[in-house]
Amino acid sequence: MTTTDLAHRNLPAILQDAGNSATFAAEEFFEAKLSNEHTRRAYGRYVRNFLERCQANGLALREITPGDAARFIRDLQPSVSTQKVALAALRRFFDLLVTRHVVMLNPFASVRGPRQPADAGRTPEITVAQARQLLDSIDATRLAGLRDRAVIGTLTYTGARVGALSQLRLQDLRDYGEHRTLCFREKGGKRREIPVRIDLDGWLADYLAAGRLVDEPKDSPLLRPLDNRNLARLVPRTLSPQLIRDLLKRRLRDAGLPKILTPHSFRVMVVTDLLTQDVPMEDVQYLAGHSHPSTTQVYDRRAHKITRNIVERISV
Repeated sequence: MTTTDLAHRNLPAILQDAGNSATFAAEEFFEAKLSNEHTRRAYGRYVRNFLERCQANGLALREITPGDAARFIRDLQPSVSTQKVALAALRRFFDLLVTRHVVMLNPFASVRGPRQPADAGRTPEITVAQARQLLDSIDATRLAGLRDRAVIGTLTYTGARVGALSQLRLQDLRDYGEHRTLCFREKGGKRREIPVRIDLDGWLADYLAAGRLVDEPKDSPLLRPLDNRNLARLVPRTLSPQLIRDLLKRRLRDAGLPKILTPHSFRVMVVTDLLTQDVPMEDVQYLAGHSHPSTTQVYDRRAHKITRNIVERISV
């Protein structure tokens, strides 16, 4: 269910059959309640899939039971993250339907979410040595190398999410005289400023100069794609998260590093490295942009390293 769908009232028949209150609630939910486009798209997919499933089974909106809700979530296995997003989306959606008197009870209210241990983070970690090897392997004599070094350097020294990195504008590189910061737009509309480390500051300056971005409008993208017809020129648009992933894959391959690594791997490295140095958890939590320390702990791989060290001592 997208904004375009709503604009044209392209709603599942099960909603339309429930009356104007149901269609009003659907539009309110996706147009007014969800400000983030990515959240709107993800939530819309699960809401539409569930409603179409109920419709195919001949259920009216008021006839949906907690059993129907639980079976839908259970069928999304084995992905815990998918189940959690779907459950969050449908709980919020049906909460609004209850508020608007479309249904009496929220069938998802009693559905238990999947359990995931706090230490079950699956993102592969790039080590400090691998990050250095990757950065050292980049040929910074050309614009492509300067751009890629700036991108990977920002991942390395801020632990930023790839989506927040992609959204950076020239004005987000803020000059305070003695130092500069990067202002990231995070999930939920939050903003946070991260000081720019000295070597990263130099890499960003080199990239801006080579790309002739110093005098560009301040609200234009900071990180940009290259012009395929002229690799010495940047295209005046945002470097998308997918393009960032693609350039990282190329650089990992060229450096002889594991292709399993992703932009998120740098967040794991940053959190683990700082906690290893006894940096307070609340400081690392802020740097990572996490709302709760339990989320930061998911990225802490110190215990995993201990396990590997023990395995290496097996006398075979």
